[in-house]
Amino acid sequence: MSVVNPSARSDVSGVPGAEPLTERQVFLFSALCCLVYFTSYVTRYNYGAAIPELVNSLNLSNQQVSMGVLGSFVTYGAGQLIFGILGDRFEPRSMIFAGLALSALCNTSIALTNSIYAMAFIWSCNGLSQAMIWPPLLRIMARTLSAESYRKASVGVVAASSVGTIAVYLFVPLCIWMSGWRLSFALPAVFGLAAAFVWFFGVKRFARRADTREVESLAEQPFANVRSIIFAVGLLPIFCVIVFQGALRDGIATWMPSYIHDVFQFGTSVSILSGAVLPIFTIFSITLTNWVYRLVRNELRCAAYLWAVGFAASVALLFMFSSSAAVTVLLMAIMSGCMHGVNLMLISIFPLRFKKYGRISTVSGILNALTYLGSALSAYGIAALSDHFGWKQTVLSWAVLSFLGMAMCTASVKHRKQEWQ
Repeated sequence: MSVVNPSARSDVSGVPGAEPLTERQVFLFSALCCLVYFTSYVTRYNYGAAIPELVNSLNLSNQQVSMGVLGSFVTYGAGQLIFGILGDRFEPRSMIFAGLALSALCNTSIALTNSIYAMAFIWSCNGLSQAMIWPPLLRIMARTLSAESYRKASVGVVAASSVGTIAVYLFVPLCIWMSGWRLSFALPAVFGLAAAFVWFFGVKRFARRADTREVESLAEQPFANVRSIIFAVGLLPIFCVIVFQGALRDGIATWMPSYIHDVFQFGTSVSILSGAVLPIFTIFSITLTNWVYRLVRNELRCAAYLWAVGFAASVALLFMFSSSAAVTVLLMAIMSGCMHGVNLMLISIFPLRFKKYGRISTVSGILNALTYLGSALSAYGIAALSDHFGWKQTVLSWAVLSFLGMAMCTASVKHRKQEWQ
């Protein structure tokens, strides 16, 4: 089965009788989806970017501050399962609005507290709020757009997340320099609430169109049993690969500023600012990944190539981890970019295969939950490894995960079932 049907009309979902979208409407709808995911990153990754300053200002350890990141990843992952299932049954427009609005409230609450335990609780609630965004977003995209337009929009949405990360690593140190770490939560709260209303009212006509098409489609396609899909399609190896990429993607993004601060003794603002290099490189990586995918036409094969590049970068970093800050940032950027490419293939593109089962939101929720299981493991695991064994041993663990991801993707491509062809 091919994920993308080049012969499909560029602006319809393929449901019989559906009124076609104009190119302008496709662009506006895609832009709203990009705004949603950009906002979700701005209101979710600012905590990780502010960790070095939180450690210094509140006199805490990496492990103490990491409780908030860990809690967020756990609740976000668990929420993906919950809202993935609900996302196939309820209106995605309202779910996404609620997620953005509640996340804005959590950011406001963080700015008003000094207790690390209260921060951990609030940021865990933020993770649950954010979990209401991705599964219904994927569902409304798949129901509103054709397969080809969906792929293009998916690339744009992932790129928007990278732009959001760049914004985080630029404005967080600026906020710290101007007024302290609290401003780095107050400003995203205001922006997040504004974006929630723009989405709610801007996407109204598209949501109504998508719901009409979905009723027609699901009337002929009853919900499939998720467990039978998992075993029939052979998803278990992919589950492991997704955990690994989540651990590396978010582990590097969260802890690179601390790495630079600890190894090269840079100031906290400069260390945080170095994190902006990761998403800049990720944008190029996503573009390259999309180009490779158009050539190989298979998500797993494309992912295997990305893992190979990430493994090579991690081995190089292992031997050069303290020799040059510029080289270190470059190698981490390559690894991070590769993991975002894997994420694009397996979290954004791959779930479209389950449209015929009526389980896009559910499957995307499961896959994204596994991503953040890896993220949660890395949030505390990297802190513990770096605190007790040092950063070189931490980098060694990244190389091991990269090798395992490469090996499992390669094996899955070799033994893939006919359904994946």
